[in-house]
Amino acid sequence: VDASAAPTATATARASAAVLTAPLSLEGGLAAELQPANLVQRVLSLFGNVRPGADLSHFQLPATFNLPKSQLQLYGEIVYCDGDDYLSRCGKGKDSLERFTAVVAWSISTTRPPIFGFAPYNPVLGETHHVSRGSLHVLLEQVCHKPPVSALHATDDGGNVELVWSQHPVPKFNGASIEATVHGKRQVRLPKFNETYEMDCPNLLIRLLPGPSVEWSGTVRIVCKDSGLEAELSYHRSNSFMGMGGDGRCVKGKVFHSSSPQDTVFEIDGYWDRTVSLKDVESGEVLVLYDANLSIANLVTPEVKDEEGLSSTESAVVWSEVSEAILAKDWEKASEAKRKVEGTARSLEKERNEKGEVWMPKHFSLSQDKDGNWECWPLEKSVRPAPIRIYPC
Repeated sequence: VDASAAPTATATARASAAVLTAPLSLEGGLAAELQPANLVQRVLSLFGNVRPGADLSHFQLPATFNLPKSQLQLYGEIVYCDGDDYLSRCGKGKDSLERFTAVVAWSISTTRPPIFGFAPYNPVLGETHHVSRGSLHVLLEQVCHKPPVSALHATDDGGNVELVWSQHPVPKFNGASIEATVHGKRQVRLPKFNETYEMDCPNLLIRLLPGPSVEWSGTVRIVCKDSGLEAELSYHRSNSFMGMGGDGRCVKGKVFHSSSPQDTVFEIDGYWDRTVSLKDVESGEVLVLYDANLSIANLVTPEVKDEEGLSSTESAVVWSEVSEAILAKDWEKASEAKRKVEGTARSLEKERNEKGEVWMPKHFSLSQDKDGNWECWPLEKSVRPAPIRIYPC
């Protein structure tokens, strides 16, 4: 059994400093600076030979279309980059209904502004990302490469909250658009109340024609069997033509008891990039459930606080040379560095196959059910403090 694929693959990158870039936020930030001229035409040219219905999970993007960060980092950012710390509120509600609506608000806070024409790096097998924010410690690992499955575990020092996720994105090309469906479970656990919340996330829709756009769409279900409460959130697609009319950032939904889904307790309405309101159906009272300006604006970039503690598998180390070149807009160097990372990963896979070795994740156990869904469980009860930290504003 070989549990050290990524360390060997990135041994030469270990000497490089970790490269950490600004999280995606309402301001757009880094991606706006990287956008080249004629972006739409260049994106369309990528898919000239791709058949409609094709799975793009392992589609190789040129470095010019990459954000300078891994998909693991994007998953991590939606947990540890939150200006108003909606996650900590989940365990502070005075009753199950208040805690449930806090989880709903936090779920909305994980919706971040997507950017047309750019995608993160596909994580290599065994790649990890480990960041702490205050007392919250977040650890991710790429536990499978074909298909790409990412696992996340987060705990806080006070034992108030625990997150366990597995994420398996399946992007498909539909001719005029690309739609990425994210499979897997997201669990939020509140140990002190013996409550577990399961939820999924919206799909990412990238329209190529007739006008370029990117938006979240689909229905998100949040279920807590322990309290008997459920929520449905609908992320609405825009009905725009050539960018005119419609708003793809609208979210509507309801909270109800599982035993009587026809009886709505709260109505949810708003825009995930602005504010979302919560209306008590019985009393008519309306409150602000979520405020994007407090949660996903002016986000802080993580910093390395313990360079010696960095793992050779850390995303910010694995892709450091690629990210440095992208930030410098040295596309030849970026392409060469990216080929090096991906080529080493392929060589290691070939070597394991020749030796009959089976790679095993370091931090998670992994299984697949009869329906083909992947599930991950952390091997440790809690996540240790990380060498990369983020400090709230």
